[in-house]
Amino acid sequence: MFGVALVCLLGVSVPILMAPGPAGAVVSATYQWMARELGLIYQWTTLFTLAFLAWLALGRYGTRVLGRTPEPEYGNASWMAMLFCAGIGGGLMYWSTIEWAFYVDQPPFGVAPASVAAREWAATYGIFHWGPSAWGLYALPTVAIAYPYYRYDLPCLRLSGALVGLFGHGFPDRPLGRAVDFFFIIALIGGAGTSLGLATPMLGAVAARLFGIDQSLSLTWIITGACVALFGASVYQGLDRGIKRLSNANLVLGVIFLAWVLATGPARFALELGTSSIGLMLQNFVRMNTWTEPLGDTGFVEDWTIFYWAWWIAYGPFMGLFVTRISRGRTLRALILGMAGFGTLGCAAFYIVWGNSVLWLDLHGGLALLDLVRAGEAATAIAAAIAALAGQPGPLLLFLILGFVFVATTYDSASYAIAAAATRNLRPGAHPHRAHRLFWAGALAFLPVALIVIGSLEALRSAVLVTSLPILVIGVLAVVSLLRSLREGEETP
Repeated sequence: MFGVALVCLLGVSVPILMAPGPAGAVVSATYQWMARELGLIYQWTTLFTLAFLAWLALGRYGTRVLGRTPEPEYGNASWMAMLFCAGIGGGLMYWSTIEWAFYVDQPPFGVAPASVAAREWAATYGIFHWGPSAWGLYALPTVAIAYPYYRYDLPCLRLSGALVGLFGHGFPDRPLGRAVDFFFIIALIGGAGTSLGLATPMLGAVAARLFGIDQSLSLTWIITGACVALFGASVYQGLDRGIKRLSNANLVLGVIFLAWVLATGPARFALELGTSSIGLMLQNFVRMNTWTEPLGDTGFVEDWTIFYWAWWIAYGPFMGLFVTRISRGRTLRALILGMAGFGTLGCAAFYIVWGNSVLWLDLHGGLALLDLVRAGEAATAIAAAIAALAGQPGPLLLFLILGFVFVATTYDSASYAIAAAATRNLRPGAHPHRAHRLFWAGALAFLPVALIVIGSLEALRSAVLVTSLPILVIGVLAVVSLLRSLREGEETP
């Protein structure tokens, strides 16, 4: 498993680095074809996931406990911090700042570009894309992996363990089980590559503004190396001493940043627009989940909604493995509602407080952030928005630290999950070898570096769309396996 995954990672990354121009054209064409031809499958998958999780959490199976411990292994605060920071990473820092700008010129539902309605939908769709649907796509693989792992006391923590109810307890060590875990590793590399590929240019732009230096590709490489060093050190320390501490610290830093934005920025505008966005999303939640743009051709659904659902699906098994490890002692109901509730609220807070404040700066602050995004300078626009906050250089420094730690908490969790998947025996409570975790902390940077060289958003989108496709098929089997395991639990408590 280790060797095959490493060969595939190098086999994709090295050709991109050697010929970025042709590689960029290939990945762009691949994304457009897959999003157009297979997008409907991703939308129906999301709808089914929401319905199935609601039935599971609110039904008779919701009281099933993960493991045989009398109380949760981690308190609510630490558990919430770890799952939130692992699940969103630097991507939230990037998109909550600037996502609205992409929607203003490409609004949904036939709305006129750059209109008042376009801006209202722009402020709403970010909350939707990072809301209950997204966290549902995280929660389903978590339940599918966690329940059999603790119920059957499986000797390994892998995605293939989610299928033991269907194929038997020895499935993870069979060739087909190894293939399932291989697809998981590839999907996680693709999802992680997209996240780091967005975060490092953003952090480079912020660092350039903070220290008064030129923004360059070399600076991006330095930032990437610093990120790898930070999450490598964290994952080496382990779950409690590294990941848990970083996650708790990051939650505090995030609250401080949002509080400063509210205290010094356009708080009334941000909260009023946020309240309006919540109402607009609740009124149109079903429509937003089912809109396929059958009579138009703006590309909104393919470029954004399908991209996001693919991203969450690619990341889902990783979240499932990691959250399984930290959720012993919780009920299925607490797990599902906690992930959907805490995750949605945390992401919505960033979009409402920070994202809406940035939108105000574009409208009334004289920064022309929308023009920068149109020119392909999204990272520069983010740095300019932070620099416009009062109390400099404090906000720039805080955002830089927050971004670093967000990236670290996601990637050390990802390194942990890949190392667990490539470990032959890993019983509940055990950890993958430190050297193994440390290796993947560095290897995860290969693909992001290659995607940054291409330098297009479509290349980043392609990574998650292509790698998420096998996970869709595995997810269907995992649901069937979970249902069988739950029914067996009724027969043999």
